[in-house]
Formats: sequence, structure tokens, C-alpha cells
Amino acid sequence: MKTRKLGNNGLEVSSIGLGCMGMSFGYLPIPDRNEMIQVIRSAYEMGEIFFDTAEVYGPYTNEELVGEAVAPFRDKVVIATKFGFNISDGKQAGTNSRPEHIRQVVEESLKRLKTDYIDLLYQHRVDPNVPIEDVAGTVKDLILEGKVKHFGLSEAGAKTIRRAHAVQPVTALQSEYSLWWRHPETEIIPTLEELGIGFVPFSPLGKGYLTGSFNKQTTFSKDDFRSKLPRFTQDALDANQAIVGLLKKIADEKEATPAQIALAWLLAQKPWIAPIPGTTKLHRLKENLGAAKIQLTDEELKNIDEASSKIKLTGNRYPEELERTTGL
Repeated sequence: MKTRKLGNNGLEVSSIGLGCMGMSFGYLPIPDRNEMIQVIRSAYEMGEIFFDTAEVYGPYTNEELVGEAVAPFRDKVVIATKFGFNISDGKQAGTNSRPEHIRQVVEESLKRLKTDYIDLLYQHRVDPNVPIEDVAGTVKDLILEGKVKHFGLSEAGAKTIRRAHAVQPVTALQSEYSLWWRHPETEIIPTLEELGIGFVPFSPLGKGYLTGSFNKQTTFSKDDFRSKLPRFTQDALDANQAIVGLLKKIADEKEATPAQIALAWLLAQKPWIAPIPGTTKLHRLKENLGAAKIQLTDEELKNIDEASSKIKLTGNRYPEELERTTGL
């Protein structure tokens, strides 16, 4: 698989990475651990070298899973993990990016990941109670100590990105971006381009929606976090089918799948964008990686933009209380 550079500090990743969250968190039932280790190792064998996790996924179990899976080839892959939350009774309990907490999390993450350095360390969400300069300064110290290689932010706004970057160069921003969430195009992407920061879109397939697998009859268990999202109500699932229809039309013309077109569209936006679709299934992994071979022409990209701009999507991506934590 081809690689891409995130930021101006030389971090090279596979053009498509693997979001590992769903392997132990967020979607039920939780898959078999040994099977997920094999999925990660298969991804590496197919050319994927960029693996995304976080302490809060599980909590903790996802980092342990990734650490064990990549141990045989640790020095050949890029591990991204995140700090930024309190964890109480096994659940996320508010933001916490105090310097001493960051240091504690990093030490514990290193043990779970079975490594002595973290390639890319993100602040998971902006902490309104801690100046971003203090956060960036702490990560800068960790970089100088060799425990961290690169600094990242997640779901941060443009002003926050600039303030952090002035203290410690930000290598990558991870935020949601796809054909059904194009908010970053207004201010975030121009800011990243100006500062030389890479972009790692999470949920590049709209939490599965852009694969074309859902319709108004689809229901989610109360333990599936999508059951709490406005865009996954039955009305919204039905109303937003137009965007899936657009992807299916192009996919048929390219002998591809809607998911592959959605990912190929992202890859075509900027050479420093590396999406991280998540999956627990080997056939979906192969499908996602196949997107890297699809070339969309300028005309096709223009047609997608024109068609998608006429589609009004229904439903917010998160409930209001969660949206407030994004920093956007």
C-alpha cells in the first residue's frame, strides 16, 4: 500500500489506517479477542501500518489488544493513542488534560501497548479547564524524553490548533470527516494546510452508514452507541438515503462498492489525509484497503461535489451534550 506523510515532521503512514475502537468498545457484541488480533495482523500483512486506539476504548482493553497484536512487528508500524478523559468505574467521566494526568496516562499506555514509545499521541478532546499551551508543553517534554514521537489533537477548533502548534508542532488532527460530515472544509482544512498539519478522518464511512447497509428498518440495540445518535434514528436513516444512492451510482460505474468510493473521495481531497475506517471483519478490511487503488477523475469529483451539495442531510451527528465536547 502507498504511504502518506502527516504533517511536516516526517510521520509516514499507510494511506488508509485501521481504527481499532470497535474491536473492544462501542459496538456489541464485542468480537473474540484472538480473532481481532488476527484481523490486525492481517491488516499489516496487506500493507496497513497505521493503527489507532485510545485508553478510553474499553477502557484500556483496546490498547492491550493493539499492543499484543503488533508486538511481532512493533518497529514497522505507527501506533496512535489518546489521552484526555477521567475514567471512573470503567466509564468515561469528563475531560482531564492536566499535565500530571497526561504523564500518568502515557506511562500506563506504554505498558498496555508493550512499547517504550508512542508514535502519535492525541489529546482526545479539548479540555476547557486546561490551557492548550499547558497540554502542548507537556507533550513537548514527553517528546524530548523519547516517550512520544508526534503530537496530535482530536476534534479541536482552528484557534486551539494554532495555539497548540505555536508551543509544539502538531503533526496531525483527528476529526470526523466524510461525505456526510463536511464541516471541516470550512475552516479546519484550510488551517491544517496553512500550518502543514496532517488530517486523520475518523468515521470516514459515517459509522457504517455510507456502506449502504442501513435503511429505515434498521434498529440498534441500546448498547450500540449509534442508538443514541440523532443521525441513526429511523427517520434520519430513511431521509439520508440520497447520499448512499449517490455513492452506489458511482460505485456501479467504477465496479467498486459505496464504501470504497467514500474512502477514495476522502483520499482525493488532499495528499496529507489518511482516513482510519474501523472494522472487525476481514472481508471488510480487504474492501476498505481496495479503496486506495481507486482513482476518481476531476470530473467525477466535481460531479460528486455538485450532487452531494444538493442533498440536505437530516439529524445532528451527536446529541447536544456530546457535541459541546468537540471544541469545534
